[in-house]
Amino acid sequence: MKNYKLVLLKGDGIGPEIVDEAVKVLDKAAEKFDFTVEYDEALLGGCAIDATGVPLPDETVAKCKAADSVLLGAVGGPKWDTLPGNLRPEAGLLGIRGALGLFANLRPAVIFEPLKSASPLRDDIIGKALDILVVRELTGGIYFGERGRKEVNGAPAAYDTEMYTVPEIERIARVAFEMAMNRNKKLTNVDKANVLESSRLWRETVIKVAAEYPEVELNHLYVDNCAMQLVRNPGQFDVIVTSNIFGDILSDEASMISGSIGMLASASLNENKAGLYEPIHGSAPDIAGQGIANPLATILSVAMMLKHSLDQPQAADAIENAVAKALETYRTPDIYTEGTKKVSCKEMGDIVCSLL
Repeated sequence: MKNYKLVLLKGDGIGPEIVDEAVKVLDKAAEKFDFTVEYDEALLGGCAIDATGVPLPDETVAKCKAADSVLLGAVGGPKWDTLPGNLRPEAGLLGIRGALGLFANLRPAVIFEPLKSASPLRDDIIGKALDILVVRELTGGIYFGERGRKEVNGAPAAYDTEMYTVPEIERIARVAFEMAMNRNKKLTNVDKANVLESSRLWRETVIKVAAEYPEVELNHLYVDNCAMQLVRNPGQFDVIVTSNIFGDILSDEASMISGSIGMLASASLNENKAGLYEPIHGSAPDIAGQGIANPLATILSVAMMLKHSLDQPQAADAIENAVAKALETYRTPDIYTEGTKKVSCKEMGDIVCSLL
């Protein structure tokens, strides 16, 4: 029987509530598919600031490095908004990504059939189903490039530098091609190669890596055209690979097609495929403690963990199927529609467990 060591970073706001429900579902999946999970908890974000004075304690980094995977709830809230940037909760999130070498961000945009009506796009645009995976480079590009302020012709100016090395591009490209191989063998590379030199190197490198994956159909789009195509004809996409800044924007656009941010999971992986898994929504401090948060994005993040880091694909599929079945009848308040049954955060966790 396989045993996995998992670190829980419950974080702030609704984080503890949604993580508790995801753990409940993971325990049920472990029981059903004959593996075990050991849990350890650590502090990250605002709760870490309150307890230790910093958003990412050294103890948290050490625990996460020793684990098979990490599950994160959410961080942040107005309580800490007046702190300097390096001491805010979000700095802890950036810090743990860097400490664990999490360079590949996987953001699926999936519409479950019962939630199609929540999408801002018409049924005829969405089609029968929508399942897009955005693979975003997470530790390079303009967010991590040289930056500063200076004076130009007597006027204040500021600059941020977009730069990628070939090895950085190669490793994210390989992740994307591997994902495409396990899906529909179709990959769209998104860049701005008609204008940016960094994008020209990006495209050249992706094309070279493509030779290692002759079964995958590769095409290219400029980022502005991709943004348009996502709302015009999202069904044309399967896997999208792109840089940090473009992925930041496009993954948010793709996620909104699904109609509810409360349903969307994400994974951030390193070269060993160990990862940090989290819902893409925020900490929602305005509803914390009320029992009405939607735990499904966190539960689906656990499914991603089982698939990409823990090598338990059958358990992952079972959780996804249980979520889809639950949505036919039950909804948390954020996705409630007339004719369905409104349930609490805890009740939704119990329902998914029962359907497993």
